[in-house]
Amino acid sequence: MSANSAFNDEKGGSSSVGEPEYGHDPASGGIFSSDYKRHDDLKEMLDSNKDSLKLEAMKRIVAMIARGKNTSDLFPAVVKNVACKNIEVKKLVYVYLVRYAEEQQDLALLSISTFQRGLKDPNQLIRASALRVLSSIRVTIIVPIMMLAIKEAASDMSPYVRKTAAHAIPKLYSLDPEQKDQLIEVIEKLLADKTTLVAGSVVMAFEEVCPERIDLIHKNYRKLCNLLIDVEEWGQVVIINMLTRYARTQFLNPNMNESLLEEGSDKTFYGSDEDEEEEEEEEEKDKKAEVPAMAKRKPYVMDPDHRLLLRNTKPLLQSRNAAVVMAVAQLYFHLAPKAEVGVIAKALVRLLRSHSEVQYVVLQNVATMSIKRRGMFEPYLKSFYIRSTDPTQIKVLKLEVLTNLANETNISTILREFQTYIKSMDKDFVAATIQAIGRCATNIGEVRDTCLNGLVQLLSNRDELVVAESVVVIKKLLQMQPEKHSDIIKHMAKLTDNIQVPMARASILWLIGEYCEHVPKIAPDVLRKMAKSFTNEEDIVKLQIINLAAKLYLTNSKQTKLLTQYVLNLAKYDQNYDIRDRARFIRQLIVPTEKSGALSKYAKKLFLALKPAPVLESPFKDRDHFQLGSLSHLLNAKAGGYQELPDWPEAAPDPSVRNVEVPEWTKCSSREKRKEKKVEKPFYSDSEGESGPTESADSESDSASSSESGSGIEESGSGSESEESEEGSESEQEEEKEKDKKKKKKELKKPVQESESEQSSEEERKHERKSKQRKSESESESDEEEESESESSQSESEDSESEAEVKKKKKAAESKPSSKPVKKDIKKDKKEMSLLDLDDFEPSPSPQATPVNAFLSNSLATDLEGLSLSDAVLSPATISPSSALKSYEMLHRITGEGLSVEYCFSRQPFSPDANMVAVQMQFTNNATSDTKNLHMEDVKLQSGMRVKEFPEIELLPAGEMVTAVMGIDFCDSTQAANFQLCTHTRKFFVSIQPPVGELMRPIFLTENEFKKEQGQLMGMNEITEKLTLDVKCRNEHSIVQRVTTAANLSRVPCGSDKECRFAGRTVTSSSLVLVTVATKEEGAAKLTINCEKMVIGTMLVKDILLALSQ
Repeated sequence: MSANSAFNDEKGGSSSVGEPEYGHDPASGGIFSSDYKRHDDLKEMLDSNKDSLKLEAMKRIVAMIARGKNTSDLFPAVVKNVACKNIEVKKLVYVYLVRYAEEQQDLALLSISTFQRGLKDPNQLIRASALRVLSSIRVTIIVPIMMLAIKEAASDMSPYVRKTAAHAIPKLYSLDPEQKDQLIEVIEKLLADKTTLVAGSVVMAFEEVCPERIDLIHKNYRKLCNLLIDVEEWGQVVIINMLTRYARTQFLNPNMNESLLEEGSDKTFYGSDEDEEEEEEEEEKDKKAEVPAMAKRKPYVMDPDHRLLLRNTKPLLQSRNAAVVMAVAQLYFHLAPKAEVGVIAKALVRLLRSHSEVQYVVLQNVATMSIKRRGMFEPYLKSFYIRSTDPTQIKVLKLEVLTNLANETNISTILREFQTYIKSMDKDFVAATIQAIGRCATNIGEVRDTCLNGLVQLLSNRDELVVAESVVVIKKLLQMQPEKHSDIIKHMAKLTDNIQVPMARASILWLIGEYCEHVPKIAPDVLRKMAKSFTNEEDIVKLQIINLAAKLYLTNSKQTKLLTQYVLNLAKYDQNYDIRDRARFIRQLIVPTEKSGALSKYAKKLFLALKPAPVLESPFKDRDHFQLGSLSHLLNAKAGGYQELPDWPEAAPDPSVRNVEVPEWTKCSSREKRKEKKVEKPFYSDSEGESGPTESADSESDSASSSESGSGIEESGSGSESEESEEGSESEQEEEKEKDKKKKKKELKKPVQESESEQSSEEERKHERKSKQRKSESESESDEEEESESESSQSESEDSESEAEVKKKKKAAESKPSSKPVKKDIKKDKKEMSLLDLDDFEPSPSPQATPVNAFLSNSLATDLEGLSLSDAVLSPATISPSSALKSYEMLHRITGEGLSVEYCFSRQPFSPDANMVAVQMQFTNNATSDTKNLHMEDVKLQSGMRVKEFPEIELLPAGEMVTAVMGIDFCDSTQAANFQLCTHTRKFFVSIQPPVGELMRPIFLTENEFKKEQGQLMGMNEITEKLTLDVKCRNEHSIVQRVTTAANLSRVPCGSDKECRFAGRTVTSSSLVLVTVATKEEGAAKLTINCEKMVIGTMLVKDILLALSQ
C-alpha cells in the first residue's frame, strides 16, 4: 500500500468511523449503517505489514479508550500484535490489554503465553511491560504463573525489570494473600539489591505485604541509609517513613535524660496563672529528686547506626519535593536529640512558599511540633503572619502556630497582629482569632487584663458573630478571677437585650448565675427579662434560664421565689423533653416538700460548687502520638493501613544484627567509586560491550559506572606491569640470595632436616619467578574486576564458616594414616600441620600431585622468613599458613548420595601452570557400594577464567578416601568456578569459590623495597581503616598468624615492634598487595592496604578486619 493510499485510508477512517463515534443522536441512520463495519479500517491497519499503520491504529484505539469508548471487539486483532517487533506498538498493545484484561478474562487468558514469551524478550522495557500486564490481570487462576514471573523478574539482570517485579508484589498479594510467605522470600531477595532504582519500590512492597517483619531490614539497614540520597523521590519518602519506625524499635531514646524535665515544663505551658507558682515549687522538688535518678542512669551514647540515619537524611531537607522534606522533618522530630531537631525548621518554613495544599499539610505538622518544641520556630515567627490571600483553613492553622509560639517577649507583637485580623471580612477567621486571643490570655498571665479589655471592647462591635464569640471567650477568662471583674459581668448583663446568638446569650446567663453574689441587684432583673421571653428562646438558652432561676432561688429567694416558680411552670409544659426533665428535677431539688428526699439538703452545694476554670488547649496537643506527615495525623483519626509508631525500647536491642555488611567496607567502596570516577579515561572501556550482560546479571548490586571506570585503569596498568616483571624478578633474586645467606648463619643450630628443606624452598622460589616471567598479559581484567566486586558478599559468607566445623574435618582427616616418607620429614610439626594438606602425597593416579619436598619446603620457607625477621624465636606453627588451612564443603554426603567432597586451597604452586591456584580435593565414599569414573564435565566459567581438570578417578571403594589436585585460574576474581562432578551413575552440580586471600602468593621484600613500593601505590590504591583488635589478638604473634591465615602473604621485616608488614602478589596478574597493621594503645590499630587492583584491596580489607577483630 502506497503512502498516499495509506493517507486516504486514515482520512477515510477518521471520517467514516469518527463521525458515528462523535454522533449524539442514537436514532440517526448513520450510526446503524456504519456500526456494522465500525472498526473494520482499524482491523485492516492492525493486520497490515507496516508498523507505521499498526502504530497509528493503536494510537487511535488508546485515544478511544481514553474517551470512554468500548473497543473490546478489537481484542483479537490487538492481541495478535503482541508479537510485533516495534516497541512502540508493543507498549500500546500492553496498555490496551491492561484495560480489558479484567473485563475479558477468557480472552486475556488466551494471551498469557504471549506475555510469558515477552518475559524472555531481550529488551528490558518489553520484559517489564509484560510483567506489568501479567500482574494487572486480576484472575486467580494465573496466580502460580504470576508468582513464577515475579520470581524470575526478581533475578533479572535489568534493575528496571526488578523494580517492576517489586511493583507487582503488592498486586499479587491483594489478589491472593495466601502467597505471603513466597512473596516475603522475593522481598528479602530484592531488599538485598544494591541498585537505587529498586530500593524504593521493594520497601513499598515490604510495607504493603509484611511491615511487621522488621528482621528483614536488619542486614539491609546500612545499605538503605547509604543509598537513600540517590533513590528517586517517592522511594525516599517510603524508605524514610519505614526507617523511622525501624529506628524507634532498635535504638534508645536520645532525649531519655531530659524526659523528666520536659514533663514538668509541659504542665506549666497550659496551666493557669494561679497554678504556676505552686507548680514551680513542685518542679524544684522534682528536680532535686531527679538528681539521684539521673546519676543512676548511664550517660546516653548514640548508636553509630542511629547517627548514620540522621546524617544521611539531613541533606534531603534541601530536596525540591515537599514530601521528602516533610518525611525527613518527621524523622528528625521523632528520632533526633532535642538539640539537633532545630535544623528542620528552616526547611519547613521554606515549604510555606509552596501551593496552599502543601502549606496546609506542613502547617498541620508545624502546629503539632510547635507545642513541644516552641523554640524551634520562634526565629521564623513572621513567616506565620497571615496574608489576605490565604484560604481560611491556612489562616486558622497559622493562627494556631502563632498562638503556640506566643510568649512574654513576643506577645505584644502577636496581639497587634490579632487586632488587625479581627477587622477581616472572613467571619470564621475572626472567630478563630478571638479564640486565639483567649488562649494567649490563658497561657500568659501578664497580658490577661489587656486581652480581657480588648475583648470587652469587641462587645460593642456591630457584627453579632464577633460579639458572640467574644462573650464565650470572656466567660472562660472570667472564671479565672471573677471577683476582680464584676464590672465586666455587669456590662455583659446589659448585652442580653441586643445579642441574639444562642451560645452568647447562654454564656452571659451562666456567668450571671455563677457569680450572682458579685451582681446581687442586676441578676434578678435579668431573670425577669428572660422569663418574659422564655417561650421564644432556643433550648440551650432555656436550660441556662432554669439554672439561673435555681441559683437565684437558693441565694436570694425573697426577690426571685415567684419568678422561679413561673419559669419552672413554663418549662414543665415545654415541647423539649430535656427541658421538662430539667424543670422536674430542679423543682424537687430546691423546693423542699415532704416527699423530697435527702438531696434537697445539698442543693446549694450542688448548684453553687466552685467550678474549675476551663483550660484553653490547642486542638493539636495530643496529635503527636500519630506519626507526623501521615494521613492519620492529618485527620486526627487512625486511617486504614496506618502503622503505629512504636515506643522507644527500655534497653537497646543487640546492634550486631546489622553487622552483616561491615560499615568500613561500605565506606571504602563508596570512596573508591568516587575516586575512580575522577580518572580521565575513556567513558566506556573496550571490554564493556562484552561484559555488559554478564556483569549486570551477576551483580544485581552495584551500578556499573564504578567497575567500568576501574577497568580502564587496570588495562592501562597491565601492559607496563609485564614489561617491568623481568627487571623486577632479577633484582629480587639477588636480594633474596643475600637474605638466604643471613638466614643460614642464624639457623646453623637447627636440625639438618630444616636446612635441607630450606635449600629446596629457595629452588622453589626460583621456579616460581621463572614461571612468572612466562606469564602472558591478562586481557580481561576489567571483566573480572566487575564480577569480583559483585561476588564479594558470597565469598565473605563462605569465609565465615565456623572454626569448629573446620577442626572436626581436620580431626577426621588426621585419623587416616599418611605415607611413611611424609611422617619422617615432619615428626616435629605433626600437631600443628593438618594432615588434610598432606593427603595429596599418597600414591594416587594424579600426575599433578605436588612432590613432598616442594610442599614442606614452601611452608618451612615461610616459617623461616618469619623466624629470621622477628626478634624473638617463634615456633614454625605460629606463622605457617598451612597450620590454619580451611576446608570447604563442595558436596555433602546426603546430596551426593553417599559421596562427600571437601576442598581446600593448598597454597602450593600448581606445577602445570603457575597462574593457577592449586585446589586440593578430598573424595570420601560413605556409601555401601563402590563409586566409579569420578570426573568433571560441563565446566562453566566467567570470561578469562581457566581450569585444569583433575584426572579421572576410576574406582573409589566403599568407605575409602582419595585426594586429587586441580588448578583454576580465577583471573584475580572471587567468581565461582561451576562444573558438574560425574560418577558412573549420577551428575552433581558443584562450585568452587575462592576467598580473596587465596588469590595471591607470598613474595619476599626488604623494608626499603616495601616502603618504595608503598609510596608508588598511594591515593586510590591505598585503603586505610581503623579497628579495635580482639582481646586474644593483641600481640605480634597472633596478628601475624591471623593475617597469614586470612591471606596467603609473607612477612616483611620491620624496624618497629608496633608494626607488622606483609607482601604478596596476585596469582594471575602479579599485582602487588602490601598490608600494614600498626598497633596503638588499648587494642586500637590501623590497617593499611596498598594494592594495584582496588577491588582486590577493598575485599581484602574486609577479610583482614574480620580476622583481627573477631
